Amino acid sequence: MPLVFIPAQLRGLTGGESQIELAAANVREVVEALEFRFPGLKERLCQGDELAPGLQLSIDHVMSSRGLRAKLRPNSEVHFLPAFGGG
Repeated sequence: MPLVFIPAQLRGLTGGESQIELAAANVREVVEALEFRFPGLKERLCQGDELAPGLQLSIDHVMSSRGLRAKLRPNSEVHFLPAFGGG
């Protein structure tokens, strides 16, 4: 099962859990499973049908631009990371 890492700023919604194994074939299924287990988390991860603008997605240590459509392998690691800007 993919291993999902929860960012520190969202751990208050997960009872402090920092990583969770979830059965999911893509990121959309991860978000739905997280919402089922921790109501309110989807609202923080998504805006409409996309990832929230302040988040980046890393799957298996590679940044992904596919958002909720990104496919996962059974042993994938999924990280929701705060987006950094600068100049």
